[in-house]
Formats: sequence, C-alpha cells, structure tokens
Amino acid sequence: MDRCIVLVDAGYLLGAAASLLAGEPSRSRITVDHTALIQGLRERAEADTERPLLRIYWFDGAPDRVPQPEHRRLRVMPRVTVRLGALTRSDGRWAQKGVDAAMHAELTELARNRACSDVVLVTGDGDLLPGMMAAKEHGVAVHLWAVQAADGDYNQSEDLVAEADERRVLDRAWITKAVRPKELTGICAPPPAPRPEIAAILSAPLPESALAAAAQHAETETPVPHTDPAANGRGGGEHRIPAGKGVPTPKDLAALRGPGAPSAQHPTNATLRWSSDKGWVERPGGASESPEAAALPTLAQLTTAEQRWADREEDITTVGGDPYEVGQVFARRWMARLPEQHNLQKLSTMYPRIPHRIDGELLRYAARFGLLAHKDDQIDEHDRYAIRAGFWREIDVRTAAEHAPAGDRAGD
Repeated sequence: MDRCIVLVDAGYLLGAAASLLAGEPSRSRITVDHTALIQGLRERAEADTERPLLRIYWFDGAPDRVPQPEHRRLRVMPRVTVRLGALTRSDGRWAQKGVDAAMHAELTELARNRACSDVVLVTGDGDLLPGMMAAKEHGVAVHLWAVQAADGDYNQSEDLVAEADERRVLDRAWITKAVRPKELTGICAPPPAPRPEIAAILSAPLPESALAAAAQHAETETPVPHTDPAANGRGGGEHRIPAGKGVPTPKDLAALRGPGAPSAQHPTNATLRWSSDKGWVERPGGASESPEAAALPTLAQLTTAEQRWADREEDITTVGGDPYEVGQVFARRWMARLPEQHNLQKLSTMYPRIPHRIDGELLRYAARFGLLAHKDDQIDEHDRYAIRAGFWREIDVRTAAEHAPAGDRAGD
C-alpha cells in the first residue's frame, strides 16, 4: 500500500539527542515535548517518503515492562503504538532488553503483509540489519534516520547506513523543536517550586525505642554511633541497626510481635511508624484506628461509575505521573466528592497521618503510574513521602481557602 510507517527506537533517539544537547547520553538530562516530537516525526516522514502516515511505532524499555508516564501519554496519541521491552540495571547502568527483537519482528511482519510501501527506521543498532534486508526483499523502501552525532561522526551501524535505501539526519535545529536540555528548561517554564513538606517529613527525629527494637531483630548488624549523651553515660555508646536500613520499617517492628517471639523482644512501648506519619507515634500493638478516622469515606466509596470512567480518562491523557502531582490529583477528587465538608476538617486535624484506608487507596492509585513498578512491589521511600506531601498540600490549600475572610476570597 502507498503509505509509510515509522519505527522509532526511543533509546537511540532520546539518548543521541541527550548526547547532542546535554553532552551525555542520559535521558534524565533532557526534557521532551512528546506531542511536538510525534508531530515532527509525522510531518518529516510524510515529506520524505511522499506517502501518508499509517502509524508510528514507539519502541522503548520500562522496568518490568510497566508503562511509565511518558509511555502512557504516547500510547493514547493518534497513530501511535507503544511497544515495551524490559529495562534492567547491570553494573550501575540501565540496559534495554527485547527492544531490538520487537523492532525486527514488527518490521518483517509489516513488510511481509505489505502493510506499507515505505518504512522509516529511527535507530542506530546493527542488529536490525536482517530485518531491513527482509523488508527490502518484500519490496518496501527503507529510510534510515540518524540523530546528528555530538562528535560529528556516525552514531549508527555502518552496515545499516550501507543497506538503507535513503538516509536522512535529524539535525540540532530539528531536535530542539521538541527536546531541550534540562538546564535550559527555565527559559520555557519556571523552575519547580521547592517542597519543604517533603524535607520536613524526611527529617523527622528517630526515637531510641524504635532503634532498639529494630536492632534486636536484625540478622546483619552494623554499629552506628549514638549521639545521645544520656545513652553514652549508661555505657550505650552505640546502637546496632540493620545494615543498609537507617530507619526500621513497620514490618521490622511487627515481626517482633509475632507468635513465639520472646516477650523481652517486643516491649509494650515499642514505637511503630505509621506509613503516612511525618514523625513517630507511640501506638500499642493491636490497637485499631480511631473511630473518627475509620468513619472517613474512601474515594472509591464517593465515586460513581461515570466518575470512575472520567478519572481513568484524565489519568491516561493529562496526569503526568510525578509523585507529588499524583497526591494532589487524588486529594482534589476526594475533596470534590465529599458530601459533608466537615469530614475535610476532621481529616485536617489528623495531619500528618492519613487514615490507613485512604492512605492505602492513595498508594494503590499511585501504582497506576508505574511508581510501584519494582519486583518487591515496594515504592521508593522518597516517592511515598512526595505522594503524601502532595495530598496534604491540596488539603491545606482547600482548608486555608475556606477559613480565609470573605473579602480575601472575593479578591482571589
């Protein structure tokens, strides 16, 4: 058929763009306007091939093949299909697995089925040479696109360059229409505001009782100097805590209360850390949540089927997936659907602890954005605090507005 298809190796395209613009191939050094990038690819492909576009295939890696925020934005764009391989870390470096094989399979299948007359390949990997040759044998014209190399030389396999029917270079002027080095983002947008809420949460003091309880349960111990003069006076110059874990988790402390645990190992005053606490609270084992907290409705209880569909649509198309943003979006929806606003005041008095049912629902919501995409299903600690800080920020903004004088609200 007289139409073109574009196959993009995102690792190559964005890595080469980062080398060109930021001096190193790390994608974390650049910011990408995916809408502008896809539009640019489409217009360039149709101009170079003189054929209408059928589809853009975006090949990329992701941890456990879980779509990241950028993948979620891309896959709902018109004429864009996202194919994910694995992203693994080895020797301190991230590497894609299965992306080249997926591109090869897609290329040969499209050519075999005569789905297009022209294929544009945005890649530099010589492993695609057999697929390129197979496509040519099926009568497909193969266009190879390169990103302008930072050192002025080829950043593509010479065999690919030799075998391609046509070759074009995406130069710096073309790349910068959609990609910017992060050092320059301040030109287009203000720098992100500091988030003191997260710093305050992370700097919460660590009580002696929690350290002592965790130390008794540690299998691998590392001595840590204790700075409490009183403890040093008792001869307790250091505590021992699990290696690599500066803060005992609720799981560590809960294990001390398990069946068969010696009574000496689970003192009644052991400090448990609530998942959403800024600091530490003394909580006797087995105590249930307060009636006030248990009475607060969850977002699921407040959401109709129609709203659930609309929420999912918004998540896919507009929510980027930044942890702080995720907490804000969740809080806005919860507050907007509260039938009785006194529940909002009730929640604000519980700061910094989010009731367990709502907190668990918040973290499950965050899982949709790949924030829990780890083999042990554990979210990064800083991300957890950022999610909850975003939640509390929205609660604070709403409650502050409601308590502002009428004149101030009218002037906003």
